[in-house]
Amino acid sequence: MAIVTNYVTAQPPKWAENTILVWSVFGVLAVVSLGLFFWERRLAAGAPDGGVRPVPLGRIAAGGHSMNPPTVPARVRGREAELERIGALVRGPGGGMAVVCGAGGLGKTTLAAEAAAQARDQDRAVVWIRWRDDPERLGQDLAQAAHILGLPEARLEEARTGRVSLVDAVWEHLATVTGWLIVVDNVDTPSRVGPGSGLPAAYRGWLRPHGSGVLLVTSRDTTRQTWGPDADMLHLQPLADDAGAAVLLDAAPHAGTAAEAEALAVRLGGLPLGLNAAGTYLSVPTSRHRTFTAYQHALEAEFTDLLGAEHPTAATDPAAARRVVHHTWDLSLDQLHGDGYTLARPVLQLLALFEPAPVPRTLVTPELVTDATGLPATAATVDAALAGLHQYGLLHTPETDGPEADSPAVGQLQLHPLVREVTAHTLNRPEPAGTWLAAIDEHLARAVEVVAGMPGRTGWPTARLLAPHLPAHLDRNTPHNFTTARNTLDTLADVLDAAGAASGELLLRRHVLDNESTVLGLDHPDTLSSRNNLASTLNSLGEHREAADLHQQVLTDRQRILGPDHPHTLTSRNNLATALNSLGEHQQAADLHQQVLTDRQRILGPDHPHTLSSRNNLAGTLSDLGEHQQAADLHRQILTDRERVLGPDHPDTLTSRNNHALALSDLGEHRQAADLHQRVVADSERILGPD
Repeated sequence: MAIVTNYVTAQPPKWAENTILVWSVFGVLAVVSLGLFFWERRLAAGAPDGGVRPVPLGRIAAGGHSMNPPTVPARVRGREAELERIGALVRGPGGGMAVVCGAGGLGKTTLAAEAAAQARDQDRAVVWIRWRDDPERLGQDLAQAAHILGLPEARLEEARTGRVSLVDAVWEHLATVTGWLIVVDNVDTPSRVGPGSGLPAAYRGWLRPHGSGVLLVTSRDTTRQTWGPDADMLHLQPLADDAGAAVLLDAAPHAGTAAEAEALAVRLGGLPLGLNAAGTYLSVPTSRHRTFTAYQHALEAEFTDLLGAEHPTAATDPAAARRVVHHTWDLSLDQLHGDGYTLARPVLQLLALFEPAPVPRTLVTPELVTDATGLPATAATVDAALAGLHQYGLLHTPETDGPEADSPAVGQLQLHPLVREVTAHTLNRPEPAGTWLAAIDEHLARAVEVVAGMPGRTGWPTARLLAPHLPAHLDRNTPHNFTTARNTLDTLADVLDAAGAASGELLLRRHVLDNESTVLGLDHPDTLSSRNNLASTLNSLGEHREAADLHQQVLTDRQRILGPDHPHTLTSRNNLATALNSLGEHQQAADLHQQVLTDRQRILGPDHPHTLSSRNNLAGTLSDLGEHQQAADLHRQILTDRERVLGPDHPDTLTSRNNHALALSDLGEHRQAADLHQRVVADSERILGPD
């Protein structure tokens, strides 16, 4: 039989038998405990920011993870200017804060790591901190960095006990120490940096520009509002073509020539993440595609497999997602969604379905978003989504340039080509893309109607932006809605013709003709009209020989199909004469213009606007032939007839008055010509406006 004895109570000490003594000791211990508790609360109440949480000093001293910068595996290309700006800050006497910012995949971490390596080569103390979406951990890491740079244990002890604010203790020390670089990488949620709430721009939190060394932050947040006025902002852009080619050649030197590497770099939009993915693939001996050219061709058929490949942990591990093209922008979109920008992802997906060209801001309306996605949208929520995408570098707003640079600003939205392509490939097929594209087509057609109805040149800048998106609109509507979509392209082409935007007009004219030739046939009157329009556009672009040859073909076909006296046949004969005159074949042009004039007078009558136009064209050609008196007499007659038939303020009448003045100048009657030009200027400004 086993006997168990309780040795704790079997023989208690003598003092334990004294009940009064035991309860007295217990009471003293309780009072001391309560006193310590209230003393700690008093310390917290008097501390900055309403109380400083005690900091685990042992953890600060030990660190627990490497604070060395990552190794840069290959030479950094195309970032010389950014590295020099950071280097100048590191070498300078004042210190400060620099923010390397831009969309995911632009190589922010790589740039920071290279800057850290260069700083070490210059004997600077370098500390690398990775933001883990944990302000407490960031505080511990910065305290460890300050400790490495000489922050005394006594000061840390004051922070541990709450007698001083740790953030102030750290930055007071960093303000006294020179020759350091602290990198805080991937701060993609700056509003959570802390301590407390608010953005880093207030400079009261963990990220400040007040040290005597350099604080270098990398982030997808690109706004000055986030980082404040004292931060040196380095906005990363895609690599230049030659730098992108160098990245590929560094990774796969035997995959082709520099020109072939540059072509692939252009295809990948200069995005370092895409370039590295391609270079890594090409460097593996077992890869199916071993050359730059083969890889570029394979992208057309295997884009998702090559650049959208899944990674086993990318969906849950941000570090893995940053290395996979398919997932790299999901981090920003998840953050935006969590911050309340619920339309950011669908708006990005919607923009990805447009062509790789700027989209007019006026096209992205709440109605379009709702019609496409089925989600409720207001002007405010769409504005917020676009602002969020812009803030995280996923959306750019190019400045207006070219002929419309002096016009009222027209908002533009543009995605990086790889962001657009990857996002478009992640949409489910055929839905929601089918529904979304149908909504895009409907709103594109509406936008063209609005632009065509705008007075004067008001709609011209928007028309230029719409043009690249309309060929795909026609393709998607052929054959089931061909005529309506074709008319939309023709309408916009006419607006572009009036705007002098010949390159955009040419794009649309060619596409309409290609589709009509297939759908309607080569001899259909509409197809002949489109060939005529294309020839006129080519002439406007200076392609006079190609234009003349095409006009000759159209004239021959119209004479055969419509007859020699059909108005369209006369138009083709007139347009051929104009193209020949542009080629310098003035006599042949004059003869043809005389024939058109005779036919139009016979068929349409002497006062028909087309007849008057033919007389004007003939007069211009006579002037080119040196027949100045005959040209001046004819221009004077046309001016009289246009004033009678069209009125003195008609644009064609103004043109005739201008042409008559030119003819007088050719005759040496400069004073009369100048007076007439002055009248035309005044009338044109009054009737058409100064622009």
